Amino acid sequence: MSFLNVVEIESALVGLASKYPSLSKLITLPFFTFEGRQSHALLIGTGQGCPVTGVLIISGAHSREWGGPDICIDFAADLLESYTAGTGLVYGGKSYTAAEIKSIVERLDVIVFPCINPDGRNFSQNTFAMCRKNRNPASGGSVNKLGVDVNRNYDFLWDFNTAFAPAAQAAGSLASTNPSDDLFHGTGPFSEAETQNVRWLYEQYPQISWFMDIHSYGGDFLYSWGNDVDQTTTPDMNFTNPAWDGKRGVDGDVYGEYINGCDRADVKSAAEATVAAINAVRGEAYTAYQSFFLPALGITYPTSGASDDWSFSRYFSDPSNKKVRAFTMEFNQVGTFFPSWAEMELIIKDVDSGLVKFCLIALPTVSLASWWCRLRRWNYAIWHRVFPPELWGPYGPWERVRNVVERIFSPIVAPIVRALRNR
Repeated sequence: MSFLNVVEIESALVGLASKYPSLSKLITLPFFTFEGRQSHALLIGTGQGCPVTGVLIISGAHSREWGGPDICIDFAADLLESYTAGTGLVYGGKSYTAAEIKSIVERLDVIVFPCINPDGRNFSQNTFAMCRKNRNPASGGSVNKLGVDVNRNYDFLWDFNTAFAPAAQAAGSLASTNPSDDLFHGTGPFSEAETQNVRWLYEQYPQISWFMDIHSYGGDFLYSWGNDVDQTTTPDMNFTNPAWDGKRGVDGDVYGEYINGCDRADVKSAAEATVAAINAVRGEAYTAYQSFFLPALGITYPTSGASDDWSFSRYFSDPSNKKVRAFTMEFNQVGTFFPSWAEMELIIKDVDSGLVKFCLIALPTVSLASWWCRLRRWNYAIWHRVFPPELWGPYGPWERVRNVVERIFSPIVAPIVRALRNR
């Protein structure tokens, strides 16, 4: 076995949706890539009608990070197979019970979008392995350098030249206006089909409350924000306030990106729990950290236009949106974009363990709406168990009882009803 190619990824999604039609749904994304590919995602959930929480997991933004789509496909298959068999899951030293898997499938909508950039992956696997971007040539660039960095194309401080301090721009991690640069951010926010498809998923599934973007490499699990150091005391110091333009992105200066203290505690705790589940598989040493830093490289790493910050920022830009806890996974501590397949199989187990834990963390808390929905469902189930359709339906014995009662009482009741109507 080896890394899946673009056709195999699509075939795997179609196959899972076909094999588990009551537990999954194939989602056709509307925006075609430059090379004419149409992408798909897979929604996993029983669709029982009660309020559920959505979890969106994407990967494959950067072409050369081959392992992410394989992780996603394996994770989706594990959930569906385990739930159907009524068994738990075991990843090395970490195990999950059948009841935990059942709670994920029945109480969440898990949306897996394994390869958001199929054009780039195809080019990386067949022509130029180190390709990072998509294959949109609209802005020019040499054959190996054309395209847009999909993970700098989201609408979060996309105009980095205005939003960030010159020192942050010099760090080389934000973005670039040079079409030949690996960090070229496109002609505008969401100029690319790949990011438009992710945005469309949020629009179509507004219940999404948790998000993960899977990348490599380093062994870090990162939480918001990525544009500057988190701070919890000054709400006016935030990405929507133009008064702070030109001051963002430098560690130790006056600016820090505001995050509510409870939100920060939530995302930090979720990241640490996910990392613990990864490390429990075979003793790896993944770390949880704010995404402004890259612990694996020991540097600050300010970013603009990234998927995790945009996902988290949607609520702050428009409070009618649901608040999304957003994260980036940098899998693989070996330190290469192209681990051997034998090593990748071990990495898949590591990360899939983390994904299961991530979903368990995302399970919705008790709410009035969820309790009312469950009460209605239990009442319906009890009623149908006591009075199943074959008894009270139009051809069952209760229908015959009704007919007997009607024959007895109808001659008595009918004249009374007619008299009342004629009054």
